[in-house]
Amino acid sequence: MEQRDQRVVIAGAGLAGAQTAVRLREAGWAGTVTVVGAERHRPYDRPPLSKDVLLGKAEGAPLDVDFDTLGIELLLGRTATGIDAGARALRTDAGAVPYDQLVIATGAEALALPGSEGTPGVHVLRTLDDAARLRPLLTARSPLVAVGAGWIGAEVATAARAAGAPVTVLEAAGHPLPGALPPELTEPMRQWYADAGAELRTGARVAAVRPGEVELDGGELLPAGAVLVGIGSRPATGWLAGSGVELAADGSVRADDRLRTSLPGVYAVGDCASFPSARYGRRLLVHHWDNALAGPATVAAQITGTADTAYDPVPYFWSEQFGRFVQYAGRHAPHDTLLWRGDPAAGSAPGAAWSVCWLDGAGVLRAVCAVDRPRDLAQGRRLIERGARLDPVRAADPAVPLKNATA
Repeated sequence: MEQRDQRVVIAGAGLAGAQTAVRLREAGWAGTVTVVGAERHRPYDRPPLSKDVLLGKAEGAPLDVDFDTLGIELLLGRTATGIDAGARALRTDAGAVPYDQLVIATGAEALALPGSEGTPGVHVLRTLDDAARLRPLLTARSPLVAVGAGWIGAEVATAARAAGAPVTVLEAAGHPLPGALPPELTEPMRQWYADAGAELRTGARVAAVRPGEVELDGGELLPAGAVLVGIGSRPATGWLAGSGVELAADGSVRADDRLRTSLPGVYAVGDCASFPSARYGRRLLVHHWDNALAGPATVAAQITGTADTAYDPVPYFWSEQFGRFVQYAGRHAPHDTLLWRGDPAAGSAPGAAWSVCWLDGAGVLRAVCAVDRPRDLAQGRRLIERGARLDPVRAADPAVPLKNATA
């Protein structure tokens, strides 16, 4: 069958799905490209949801893609429900969509707080509709309780304070950003909440959520005009049960290093897929914008046969919170050596900028986190890609550019 007669169907109209469609056209794909999305909105960017969209400064963040000109068909408001591998068809709630090549890009879904499902006033922030429901409550300056001091909790707290709403952030762990950064690194961030007028309470466990209030373990009641649940996400792969697509233990699609799944002609990309990393010696599941942007090039190259390169990026993400720009690249391990670049005691002062590096036992840079030091992040990311070794003395001197601190 000639390429122009073949059909690529992409399940998921988020960044990963839309970018895969674009990359296919850029790689010269002459066949049909169809993107199937559960939301009725045209593909949009998600990072602005917790920032300008939530504050009412923007109605949305549509992707700058002319789908019509590129000959990309959008089937919106259609939810993927399964795969008929024998018939090569994507099942949806509006009927089957035949494919020759299929790309799974259904992203992730927010975790619910157990016992809070269906409770009025309880929100998550994953979609444009989620932001639209939460925005009027911030505008009305309703007291907000954010459950989870992760990236979403911090960013929504930032937006709520900018809107003038009272904010309490609850975190069951002993420090903010648990699971992402170690406590010695996040300790300076505590003051960010206080300086913004938000209350951060760590070691705080939620016993129950009721309309208008949150009950903590021990019985304390907190008033809540809105409750934002930001306790993490999981791959949106439940619809693949019985499809023959192998899933990993974390629920992600178990893709190989070319982002191919266990079904012939089926690929997976973005938040729903994990992949083996030779760089880090383990399988990675990366729920961040940069992964959704980068992975589609590998999928498009496989489908078009234009390249055959393993997908093994240096993971990268960022967060804007309380007037700071936080960036992280790489993956660190508990036994890696942490080097401060800057005074951590001054890390919470207005205008203070600092970063940290993680070196393995051989002195190889494995990860870098930067607060308002974008040059450290950019240089550090390139050094991680190269597998560069650093001189720990020079690397710990914030006056020395990281690129000049190699051993």
